[in-house]
Order: sequence, then structure tokens, then C-alpha cells
Amino acid sequence: MEKNKVLLVDGMALLFRAFYSTAMSGYFMVNSKGIPTNAVHGFVRHLLTATNTFNPSHVIACWDMGSHTFRNDLYLEYKANRGAPPEELVPQFDLVKEVTEAMDIPNVGEVGYEADDCIGTLANLYKKDSEVYILTGDQDILQLLDHNVHVVLLKKGYGNYDVYHAERFTEEKGITPQQMIELKAMMGDTSDNYPGVRGIGEKTALKLLKQHGTLDNILDNLDSLTKAQRTKFENDLDMVRLSRQLAEIHCEAGVTCDLSKAQFNMNRDRVMEKFQELEFKRLDQII
Repeated sequence: MEKNKVLLVDGMALLFRAFYSTAMSGYFMVNSKGIPTNAVHGFVRHLLTATNTFNPSHVIACWDMGSHTFRNDLYLEYKANRGAPPEELVPQFDLVKEVTEAMDIPNVGEVGYEADDCIGTLANLYKKDSEVYILTGDQDILQLLDHNVHVVLLKKGYGNYDVYHAERFTEEKGITPQQMIELKAMMGDTSDNYPGVRGIGEKTALKLLKQHGTLDNILDNLDSLTKAQRTKFENDLDMVRLSRQLAEIHCEAGVTCDLSKAQFNMNRDRVMEKFQELEFKRLDQII
């Protein structure tokens, strides 16, 4: 019996990517009702191109549910460097979910968690019996790579992908996908606004992980580090431990989705009706 192939879609990553690819030139595709639709249109194009490429049996879209998550409770400055979303994008947050609903794709999210956490939770749930593909532009999700879990990274344009499996990641990085959490804990993340260990970059962090295996082992053996490295860790001991919590995708969010409700079998007439309502063009050829 052929395994299910489940496509978990990082909705926020696709939506933001689609928005900024056209917004930089001021092209917002405002329809006759005055509603900008560029992000939703691009999202749908990314999604349909991916489903045509990977032929999933099931599709689920995962979303952030507000900007405040448990990570903000752990660290007040988490993502504090990010401004409010552009006004042209705001009405498209709800609109995109209307479109996925019209495509019979379940929308999944949990207040207090990020889309990544929902994806990790669902990937763990399905990977025992299904092949899981995660569609995203966010390399942080590479930590979820596992047997039966693959990550499809969007590249520039449409239909261009970098497909990762766990073995490829280990061959390239020399560490396991799970160790990526501790790599990020040491390096920090400027996008998410946490510093890790100041002065420790990817090259040094990778070297230490390969030598010691885990962050705990590194911290237990600070005397074996160079004097400069030891000083950096000692100055940021609390932060590196906190950064590990911030970097790890939480795979126990309170989300679930019965796969019977996620079978990818669009009603073309219903979808085309929604596209016409939004005044979308050039999508009928890929649906």
C-alpha cells in the first residue's frame, strides 16, 4: 500500500515571500473593491506550483496566530526588531485563509505558538505512517528533518526548490538536524533578535558541536576551550541556555488535524469561483 504524502505548508513564509516579491515595486494588485491581493495571489501560485510538482495526497496550511508567543514570555526582546506588517498586507491575512478553505485545505494554528511549532507537531504526528514534505522559505525548519520528513525550501521565482532530507543535511553540515538547535543557540539569530553567545559564529559553533556533540557537553568542558572562547561562553551562559529554548521548534503544540479532512481533492468550480471573486488572473492554467 502506497504511503500518504502529506504537504505541510508554512503559510506565513509563503504569504510574506509573495507579498515582498511584488511590493518592492509597489505592485499590490488592488481589486475593484480596493483590497490588495498581491500576497494571496502569489501564495496561491506558490502552493499550486508545489502541489503540481510533488503531488501530495494531503495538504495542510499552518499559520501564526498573532505576534505574541511563549517565546516572548521567555525573552521580551524576541522578534522585537520587527515592525508592524505593511498596511497593504494586513487585510490579506484573513483573505488567504478564505482561499485555502475554498481549496478544501485545512488551516491550522494555535494561539501562543508559531506556525513552525504547528508544523513540527503535525510532522511528528504523521511521520510514522506518511511521507511528510514541509514547504517553506525558512531554513530554521531544517531541524525537523527526520526519517520520512523532508523540507522543501523555496528559491527565487516559482517552481524552484531546494529539497532536503536528513542525510543531505548531515553530509553538508557534519551535524544532525537536531543539533541545528544548539548551533543556533550559540550563533544567535539576528532575524529573531536573540544574540546567542556574542562573538561565536557558525564556523566555531560547528567545530565545537562536532568535537563535543551537545551544548551541555561544551558547557561542561569549558576548560578545554581556548581562553577567548571560554570567556565568551562565560559571559553569556544564561543567554545561550535561553537561546536554545528560543531556537527549538516546539513539537507539542495543541494542534491536530485528521488526515481524512486534509485530502487534496479540490473542487475546481468552487476554487475558480473564489478566484473570480478576488479578480485573480492567470491561475486557471495551473489549477
